[in-house]
Amino acid sequence: MRKLNEVLKDWEAVIGLEVHTELTTLQTKMFCDCRLSHDDEPNTNVCPVCLGMPGALPVPNRKAIESIVMAGLATNCKIQPRSYFYRKHYFYPDMSKNYQTTQGPVAFCMYGHLDLEVTGQGARERPDNTVDKDKDGSYVAPIRILRIHMEEDAAKMVHVGGGEGRIGGASESLIDYNRCGTPLIELVTEPDLRTPEEARLFMEKLRQTFLTLGISDCSLENGSMRCDGNVSIRRRGTQAFGTKTEMKNINSFKSLHDALEYEICRQAEVLEEGGIVYQETRHWEPSKRRTVVMRVKETADDYRMYPDPDLAPFDLSEEFVERCRARVPELPDAKRDRYVQAFGLKRADAAQLAGDPAVARFFEEAAQAAPKAVATVANVMVNLVPATKAVLASQVASLSSLLAQDAITFAQAREVLEVVDGTDLDPEKVVDERGMRQSTDTDALAATVDEVLGRCTDQVRQYREGNKKVVGFLVGQCMKASRGTGNPKLFNQLLRERLES
Repeated sequence: MRKLNEVLKDWEAVIGLEVHTELTTLQTKMFCDCRLSHDDEPNTNVCPVCLGMPGALPVPNRKAIESIVMAGLATNCKIQPRSYFYRKHYFYPDMSKNYQTTQGPVAFCMYGHLDLEVTGQGARERPDNTVDKDKDGSYVAPIRILRIHMEEDAAKMVHVGGGEGRIGGASESLIDYNRCGTPLIELVTEPDLRTPEEARLFMEKLRQTFLTLGISDCSLENGSMRCDGNVSIRRRGTQAFGTKTEMKNINSFKSLHDALEYEICRQAEVLEEGGIVYQETRHWEPSKRRTVVMRVKETADDYRMYPDPDLAPFDLSEEFVERCRARVPELPDAKRDRYVQAFGLKRADAAQLAGDPAVARFFEEAAQAAPKAVATVANVMVNLVPATKAVLASQVASLSSLLAQDAITFAQAREVLEVVDGTDLDPEKVVDERGMRQSTDTDALAATVDEVLGRCTDQVRQYREGNKKVVGFLVGQCMKASRGTGNPKLFNQLLRERLES
């Protein structure tokens, strides 16, 4: 099978995503007051409504509606003043009433968009891209959002047992209805994504947005955020869509990228050999790095959808929408731009800090404690803090101030962080106790430089003959002579001054 970059020279991928996100920060389910918790004993948070008992009537969760409106506002959607809940019929044990309550053609949120900044490998995957392409190959890809609608989640099925001849290796299927009725929002994109990397970036950005809104924990590992990927391919230069396949319930960014990459290459191989791509649902097997057929894809008619007679139409007032808008916090893109403008941070570093609300809060706390060393705080946060377990913002601020003053080297900063991690120790005290503070006494350092140059005549000759790299060796000799107490930046500066004179 050909590699993706080779395939994309001849074929263009057309990708759309369906992203399901449980509103895990709510207290109760979507249409009843059962407690929202998946960690309790199986089938303990259930009632006649979420079990679908005859005569039980649903009552919508107001806070869930507020959450989906906030999600729509954060993704530039138009909030619809009137929408309906529908019944989506299917027979499967995870939905005991034999239909799912969802929304019909008009959802709460319609016609939004998110803009993706694609760089590096992602940009190289799309050689014919024409969307705002920059000199370095990066580009902005506007991804349209068709809708964000509300629905209820299904129960959790657990397959256990096994034995020879058992289908799927399990002898029993157990059902936990605690999850049934959990408020779930589904975001559907238009088929605007063109590479697996764009799809991965979209999922990452959407997760950052929902985390910032505080509407979900967005845990891919636990299934509170999961994705279905739809993909087809067409010859470059043509407009007609090919036949799409769908990958269900993908639960990691890497799996999404890898599943789409495999499927694009598989479809290209099938078509190039004269075969037919069938519309079907496929499953990604990470261990075997391939997709396999699950079932032939259903059509909308198979679900016999019609408005739910037990739920009245939803009329959202302008006042309600504006109250939701007032609750939308500063979003990651705006926060990134503020960090760049206010603190002079690199755009990539600012994006990394702004993407996770917990990281952003930590950074701003540390930056407030070290206002003269904010750029250094960002550097420490991006390059050193991810390796720690329980470092404090005050410790990052203290360490950053030492670095900004050239009192320690970056290597020493890493060592100090390892010492203070998980404690309340002050980095400055650790530096002084261990004799790590760098000397900035120019006269003393100049004497060391003169001593080193006096005995390293061969390196001095090489430098003056054009080999500038020997300065690194000479700095090392100066650090050794000063027993690590000299400031390497000053040593470097003094060495070059002496060698150029």
